[in-house]
Amino acid sequence: MRRSLSVLTAALVVAGLAACSSSSPAPSASNTAAAATCQNVKSGSASDSIKVSGSFLKSPDVTVPAPLKTGDVERSVVIKGKGAEAKAGSSVDIALAAYNGTTGKELTASAGFDGQPTQTITVDDKAFVPGLVRAVECLPVGSRVVLTAPAKTAFGNADISQFKLTSKDSVVFVADIADIAPTRANGTPVAPTPGFPTVKDDAKTGEPSITIPKADPPTETKIAVLKQGDGETVQSGDTVTVQYKGVLWRNGQMFDSSWSRGQVASFQTTGVVKGFQKALEGQKVGSQVIAIVPPADGYGAQGSGEIKATDTMVFVIDILKTSR
Repeated sequence: MRRSLSVLTAALVVAGLAACSSSSPAPSASNTAAAATCQNVKSGSASDSIKVSGSFLKSPDVTVPAPLKTGDVERSVVIKGKGAEAKAGSSVDIALAAYNGTTGKELTASAGFDGQPTQTITVDDKAFVPGLVRAVECLPVGSRVVLTAPAKTAFGNADISQFKLTSKDSVVFVADIADIAPTRANGTPVAPTPGFPTVKDDAKTGEPSITIPKADPPTETKIAVLKQGDGETVQSGDTVTVQYKGVLWRNGQMFDSSWSRGQVASFQTTGVVKGFQKALEGQKVGSQVIAIVPPADGYGAQGSGEIKATDTMVFVIDILKTSR
């Protein structure tokens, strides 16, 4: 059974992905867009002192000259790729290993190498710990990088005690940039299903506009495919990466949108409301689906915020990636 990199990175997420729970249709994320430009961190004596060998996307052999002293963030490029650049706001698939620079020991098991599924992160340190973002930004796909930093600087507001780190420790990240993840579904358009809301994607951003028909909503969850992808099939419990937009049937009002936040979302299919889960499982990566979700498969009698207990929700979801 494959071990997902999300096991490693889940503890590194400051906002966004860590917020996933069954009480929300999908995890909320930072409302602050990524910075317009990359910081493009330079190498230094600390990052250059880390010895790394091995092929790209193969488990690296890493030697940390512990105790490693760091005063600032440094980054050394071990392998320079030739692919697309991980710009600010990009969704990037990475493999990752992390170390305590004081002891030289791994913070947790490395993952994403040797055929294990990579994890998608957004180049936005309002959503992920700054060290991860500094490690990959401005570099092309195919690159392997070493980042060194004081623990508090690398992890930002995240709780470093879970890794048995203190403010006196340094950390080392070794990351392989596997791919720039798509930001919209690329499947083949499918003829609309009668009775469903009308969906039209913005040509530039891909964000859908959703027009609700003048009719009562169905009393059971209804799902239709808008674009048919040909990628891997989403299974129950998978960690998926998606774009999504949710509106209310009664007035067409939007209550959530990953497009509006400027970053994709990742979460387990079992960690969202039932109707959202039903819309994902069994679908292929690259598909765009629409789901009409009544209260029984949504928030039930308690509702949630602006979503009333009687509200039927409509989601349009672009399925970008799945892993397990």
